[in-house]
Amino acid sequence: KVTTRMGGLLEKYQDSRGWTIMAPSGWNKFDGEVGAYDVKWQDLVDPSTNIKVSSTPVKSTTTSVDILGPVEDVGASLASKRNAKLVAALERQTDGILFYTFDFALDDGTHQLLQLCVNKGRIWSLDANTKEKRYAKTKDLYYNVLGSFMPKLA
Repeated sequence: KVTTRMGGLLEKYQDSRGWTIMAPSGWNKFDGEVGAYDVKWQDLVDPSTNIKVSSTPVKSTTTSVDILGPVEDVGASLASKRNAKLVAALERQTDGILFYTFDFALDDGTHQLLQLCVNKGRIWSLDANTKEKRYAKTKDLYYNVLGSFMPKLA
């Protein structure tokens, strides 16, 4: 187990489909709901505080998330579809995989981090949500979880 600065414990989770993540220790884990997510972790106290991993097949010719466009443009488009303010749009490259990460403040009082990447013929989506008033407490944890996701085995 790894302790983050905010005192949240993370533990490595390795999925049978060949991806890994550092997930919040002590949160409820739910396996797939078709069309919604592959795996979800949910805070015991506040179910609206959760992290979902999902994936969707893409054409075999699609090898990177940059096919969607520049990270800022994708973020602006996603924000408008969510009735949200785009707080940040970031990109990083890890182990040859390009990740887009978006930080949204939604009109309904929810704060959402969304991370997208493409690997193994799938687009992978990580979706971390919490109430805006709790976001300051979960921000570091969420960024650590998103940063730990790898859609392939090391």
